[in-house]
Amino acid sequence: MDGSATTDGLSARGRGSTGGPSSGNAGGPSTGNAGGLSIGQVAEATGLSVHALRFFEREELFLRDIPRTGGGRRVYAQADVDWLLLCGRLRDSGMPIATVKRFAALVRSGPGNEPDRLALLQEHERAVRAKIDDLNACLEVVHGKVVTYEQHLRDGTAAGLWAPAPLTLPPRESSMQ
Repeated sequence: MDGSATTDGLSARGRGSTGGPSSGNAGGPSTGNAGGLSIGQVAEATGLSVHALRFFEREELFLRDIPRTGGGRRVYAQADVDWLLLCGRLRDSGMPIATVKRFAALVRSGPGNEPDRLALLQEHERAVRAKIDDLNACLEVVHGKVVTYEQHLRDGTAAGLWAPAPLTLPPRESSMQ
């Protein structure tokens, strides 16, 4: 990976700005997986590492058990890729891995728990909106500084702008008296 991965191996980079496959051949030939996708193809399509995909499986974050060939190779479906892309967006937006796991368990268990799924997603939506509000407040401060600096540079009055005064330390008491 590129160093931007979180501890679970998921990275905001590599999935592209839409969260979609980074390669146009995600549904392309599958090199011997009877119409399925290999772990390498899924890694390429999602921007996740092979390690992250194994983590997802180990932590039961997929909606199904990933089948294997007679030789033990995992065989993924496009629905698995789509699920991973959704999970990536949830993680990118700050959803903890434990909450993604809880959501996956709800979906995996089938119909009947839709109100629980909705409540989980609504809570996350509230958290994302609060984060956006906080970021917008930060952006206002930064933009105010940009406007101030632009104005001072235009007016030729930027010298000394926000220049901290030299640090003056109080005289040290001598320990040798």
